[in-house]
Amino acid sequence: MADVAIAPLLAFKSQAASPISEKPVARFVLMAIAFVFMAVFLLLPLIIVFDQAFSKGLEHFVKTLGEPDTLSAVRLTLTVAAISVPLNLVFGVAAAWAIAKFEFKGKAFLITLIDLPFSVSPVISGLVYVLLFGAGSALGPWLKSHGIEILFAVPGIALATIFVTFPFVARELIPLMQDQGTGDEEAALSLGASGWQTFWYVTLPNIRWGLLYGVLLCNARAMGEFGAVSVVSGHIRGLTNTMPLHVEILYNEYNAAGAFAVASLLAALALVTLVLKTLLEMRYGDNIAASRGH
Repeated sequence: MADVAIAPLLAFKSQAASPISEKPVARFVLMAIAFVFMAVFLLLPLIIVFDQAFSKGLEHFVKTLGEPDTLSAVRLTLTVAAISVPLNLVFGVAAAWAIAKFEFKGKAFLITLIDLPFSVSPVISGLVYVLLFGAGSALGPWLKSHGIEILFAVPGIALATIFVTFPFVARELIPLMQDQGTGDEEAALSLGASGWQTFWYVTLPNIRWGLLYGVLLCNARAMGEFGAVSVVSGHIRGLTNTMPLHVEILYNEYNAAGAFAVASLLAALALVTLVLKTLLEMRYGDNIAASRGH
């Protein structure tokens, strides 16, 4: 009798807990809202960028991308990304390893510092570098007397980009490494492996897919950063303009087609990154899901 009495309750609980218990109309409405939102705010702007890029024909598009200032902006963007991404990779792995695998005083403070670029405007971070290395700062005259250029040069742009991008790798790895725990590392150490051997043959393989995601996010942000770079670059055409800054200059000069041409190149780089990410997920989907703890 007791089993008969609780049977309806169990059936109700099972139905309530089912993630697909909504009516077909409700599911359709939710899916429609999601697709419309994506189409309006993601796909439509992307289509407009490429449409405007070719609005004056293929010849104008190729001519804009072949201009010396554009090529310089492309080289500088790739150079800054090549500097900031490896450095953030090293920092992110080291910080995540320390936070996830060890207990120490100041751990919470370190996590807060890692999240700092998320809460500080990129423009403010650029202004901080101006205060540190500008002509009116304590370091400015010394740097100038020794011929060291930080502001309005590649070092300043690289520093600003590193600041705004360094949380991405660490923030991708910290929850993953915390979820994995320290069991594998302790087993390797107990079998006689050194610290570096444990890292290279145990820790790194376990986090490689999460590390890849962090690097992809870091690289995308490095190539597209505008605010902090705009403050420290000086907007010197052909020297300190990255691709986002060059887009702004072309647009301010009423060269909308040229601005969209360079913007389409940035969008193409982002799409290439997305395609690579998708191909990796298709080929190694199970490994990625297991590595990220999903």
